[in-house]
Amino acid sequence: MIRSATPHDIPEIRAMIRELAAYERAEEQARATDEQLRGALFGEHPAAHALIAQDDDSGAILGFALWFPRFSTWTGTRGMHLEDLYVRPQARGSGHGKALLAALAALCRRNGYDRFEWWVLAWNTPTIDFYKSLGVELLDEWTVCRLSGESLQALAAQAPRVVDPAPGA
Repeated sequence: MIRSATPHDIPEIRAMIRELAAYERAEEQARATDEQLRGALFGEHPAAHALIAQDDDSGAILGFALWFPRFSTWTGTRGMHLEDLYVRPQARGSGHGKALLAALAALCRRNGYDRFEWWVLAWNTPTIDFYKSLGVELLDEWTVCRLSGESLQALAAQAPRVVDPAPGA
């Protein structure tokens, strides 16, 4: 079964985020707390949304997908960015990952989103092969850029004064 996440799922979502981070060799980077996830997913202005893959018989949570809307200036339309897709090792190969992606694709269609995009680590061959089996186009001409930590602080310190910033800016 694929269903929308509820606040009761937060501890399992956080556990799966840590499992995913361990798999991706970056466990120390998974610092989100239950409180942060609750606010991001179920607060007054949610920053993201999540779907849960749940075993029909036992009710065990087997995976999740966490996504948020994005906007393309080129198409003038919204799209979807998949931040995390994770299926627990014991449930892999049983169709849960494909079901989560299909449910997200259906959400894209229902919401008029033109694009459904995400990142995958270059060394993650099993996942890349799975995505290719679904017809996913790998955009290897793009490079992900990230600014964080001291570099983010240093650049922010150079910012000019912004007059009348947009709400939330």
